[in-house]
Amino acid sequence: MSFDVAETPRLEAVSTEDEELLAQDLQARVEEATRLAETFPEVAEASAAQNASQERLDGLRAAERNLNRHAGESRDQFTAMSATALEALVESAAAGRKPEFKKLNELAALENQSRGIGRAIERLAEHLIPLAQIASLRDEAHAAFARARALERIAQERAEKVLGRLREAVSDEVVLPVDMSKGVAGALLARAANFKRTAIQVSDNADRIERAYQSRKEIR
Repeated sequence: MSFDVAETPRLEAVSTEDEELLAQDLQARVEEATRLAETFPEVAEASAAQNASQERLDGLRAAERNLNRHAGESRDQFTAMSATALEALVESAAAGRKPEFKKLNELAALENQSRGIGRAIERLAEHLIPLAQIASLRDEAHAAFARARALERIAQERAEKVLGRLREAVSDEVVLPVDMSKGVAGALLARAANFKRTAIQVSDNADRIERAYQSRKEIR
């Protein structure tokens, strides 16, 4: 190291002058810390809850799609069977036989089935899916906040560790300003801030959907 303290009283110490290498090293340390945050019990628990609620929502949406498909098939089947059942009834009566009600009973059973499917679809669309979506968004927001807090905790620990080493290295002749924003701790805090912004946005979406759901209930 060569410098003239009279010319450059303010110094900057870095592990390497290669800025690209510094950036790569910083990114690697940030990713390592982020993976560590995922192992924290509160983060793992929040993530599991988020996954479970998302799976519940996905399952309900799949059920709605399947029931809509069955509803269409039932309508087509009812239309085809309706003409056949009525014709059988007319023919049996015309021949002087006992009216043929078997196909009408089958037709009534199919109509009841279609109505049941319709009520199930209505229940899904108006209640189950909105409530599951609200719960999923709440859990997503909670998980994002948990990740933010975990990253802030790691950043705090890293900053305290760095400052501890610096205190050991400096003497009374040195006043050492430290800009943590350019290091791993600063990058972790920036990532934590992003998680917090995401959490707030997701929570706001949950509030909006819940207000709309409550409004529909009041109208009914």
